[in-house]
Amino acid sequence: MQYRVFGRTGWEVSEIGYGMWGMAGWTGSDDEQSLGSLQRAVDLECNFFDTAWGYGEGKSENLLGQLVRANPGKKLYTATKVPPKNFRWPSRREFSLDDCFPPDHIEKYVTSSLENSGLNSFDLMQLHTWEDHWLEDDRWHLKLEELKKQGIIGSIGISINRWEPWNGVKAVESGLIDAVQVIYNIFDQNPRDELFPACQQHNVAVIARVPFDEGTLTGTLTKESSWPAGDWRNTYFVPENLAASVEHAEALRPLIPSGMTMPEMAMRYILAEPTVSTIIPGMRKLRHVEMNIATSDAGPLDESLIKQLEQHRWDREPTDWSQ
Repeated sequence: MQYRVFGRTGWEVSEIGYGMWGMAGWTGSDDEQSLGSLQRAVDLECNFFDTAWGYGEGKSENLLGQLVRANPGKKLYTATKVPPKNFRWPSRREFSLDDCFPPDHIEKYVTSSLENSGLNSFDLMQLHTWEDHWLEDDRWHLKLEELKKQGIIGSIGISINRWEPWNGVKAVESGLIDAVQVIYNIFDQNPRDELFPACQQHNVAVIARVPFDEGTLTGTLTKESSWPAGDWRNTYFVPENLAASVEHAEALRPLIPSGMTMPEMAMRYILAEPTVSTIIPGMRKLRHVEMNIATSDAGPLDESLIKQLEQHRWDREPTDWSQ
């Protein structure tokens, strides 16, 4: 496992981290399997774990707490997120700070997350949605700084809406946050336009989420793919998105080097971006843990392949289904 500095915090974090949404928000999750996969990641020297209250109303946070207690001799960096008060994902321009993150709501859910996990503190506390115009009202930041002084959170971050990396640049430039979480993958390259340069300038850490485009870049989807009732993917892969996603994935197949899989190519593409501090793929099975973590030692792709993959940038606009 290779490590990178997590922005101005100075933490040395594994460049392959662990996204824990699938352990609570997707069908087929099994706690015993999840804990086994989490422990395998720790054994393979992964040390950054990202969860949220919204992942099963604290269920995923509980699993993270169990993992930390099972590894008392290791430093595991813990990150979670405060849900918006209106429980609306993604945020919208008309939402005010009082709609989403008034100070009392922030404190309530930080406390809830600590109770769910059984931890005394989290290394990173993120707001699970974000609007740059909230910078005009500093109550969110004052509350998080107060909690930071109490020692129950270590640093402050935001999670940026799908396909809106521009809507976080001012937050980075404000100097008020330590980290941003943003979708970045072969298709979603637009954080490189404005967000990544701002993060480099202000030494803000970048957590790259959705490396496989919610499954598209695993190469396993077809236009007939479906999921059990209640699975989040049914609301995301509506017919128009499923068809387009499969077509974009199929266009990548001729570029996959011999002996490499599409998921490996997807991960190693992201590793080529030095602004990224850590990638957080969702991993519920041991083989996924081992395959994803192995990409760290394999390193970035050849420059010529990266240039070819850059031609597959897919700029998309938020819609009713792109939560």
